Amino acid sequence: MGVQVEIEFPIIEFRPSDLKRGTDGWHRLCKRVPVERKQKNASPIPYHGWVGPCNQVSMLYEGFGLGDASNYDSVKSFAQLMWPDGHPHFCNTVHTMATQIEELNKLIWLMIIDSYGLGEKWESVMINYKSLVRFMKYMAPPPGDYERGLFAHTDKPVSTIICDDQVSGLEIEVNGKWIKLSLSPSSFCFVVGDPLKRDIRLVMLNVNNYHKMIINFDFKN
Repeated sequence: MGVQVEIEFPIIEFRPSDLKRGTDGWHRLCKRVPVERKQKNASPIPYHGWVGPCNQVSMLYEGFGLGDASNYDSVKSFAQLMWPDGHPHFCNTVHTMATQIEELNKLIWLMIIDSYGLGEKWESVMINYKSLVRFMKYMAPPPGDYERGLFAHTDKPVSTIICDDQVSGLEIEVNGKWIKLSLSPSSFCFVVGDPLKRDIRLVMLNVNNYHKMIINFDFKN
C-alpha cells in the first residue's frame, strides 16, 4: 500500500504576513519606456542587462538588470537611462528594497554558515559581493495555453532571492517532479546558486535547484 506524501518547502517567518509591499510595481518599465531606451540597459554579462522577448529565452519574458543595486548612485544611473526626469520615486523605492533584500540575504547566509558550526567565524567566511536586481515581466499566452515563461535553469550567482509579486508561476524540480510554489504577498524564495551548493555541499529536500516559470492565460500582466 503506497502512501503519497505532499512535499512542503521550509518557510521561515521574519515579519508579519500582512505587511504590505512598499511599491506599486516596476512593471511600468516594460509598458512606458521606449525600446531605444531599454537597449541602453546593456551588459557584456548575460542577463545582467535588458533582455526582450526572443526565442532563445522566451517570447513571454522581458527583463532588466541593475547591478550594485544597494548603491543609490547605481540605481540613479539606471533610472536616468530609462526616464528623462530620473524618476526619484523609483530610485528611492528600489534602493530601499535592494538594501533590505541584501540584509535578508546576509541573514540567510549567516544561518547557513552557523548550521556548519562556523558562526563565530562568519565574517571571514562571508563573501564580499554586489547585488544584481533583475526586474522581470511575463506576458500572458493565448487563451487556454500554458507556456514556459522562462526555461528550466539553475542560478549562476551564489544565491538568489525571488519576489514573484503574485505571478504564481514559479516551479521547482524535486525528485524529477515539478512542484508549483505559491508564495504569499510578503514571501520571498531563497534559491541556492551553483557555487554555494558545490562549495558547501548543501542538500535541501533533495532539490537540484532547477526552477522555471509557467504562465497561463489567467495571468494578469
